[in-house]
Amino acid sequence: MLRAFVEVDRATMGPERLAAKLTSYERLHRYVPAVPGRRHTLKEPALEEWRRHYPLFPRLLFVLDGTGPNGVENRISALRAGAARMAPSRFLHDVPILAAPLADLLHHSPSAPVWRPVHDPDPDQRVPWTGPGHPQT
Repeated sequence: MLRAFVEVDRATMGPERLAAKLTSYERLHRYVPAVPGRRHTLKEPALEEWRRHYPLFPRLLFVLDGTGPNGVENRISALRAGAARMAPSRFLHDVPILAAPLADLLHHSPSAPVWRPVHDPDPDQRVPWTGPGHPQT
């Protein structure tokens, strides 16, 4: 079972463009295919396409590299700003979005509490990627 989408960012695009990827994942989260000749009703509501295969939408993990510590902070700030622009959103409530520098993953391990929740008000919080990673869950 797919447990996470992993975005490896090597700073080849600006922080704002990286943050815009959140919107793409949100569209995937709510995507319902149009079936010609079929209408959805209250008895049979439309289901997002990913629900056919997964009980939960995979969490998003942003692995940040290609910049120093200041660049990592800038990219995490951009991701937080992108999430804030999406609020309120079912996506932000349902899907943990975490970011970590590649250096921390290599030094401590990907399962260590080095991941920073993008939509958490505490900028210093660190969690393991397998934990809730989300203030509402």
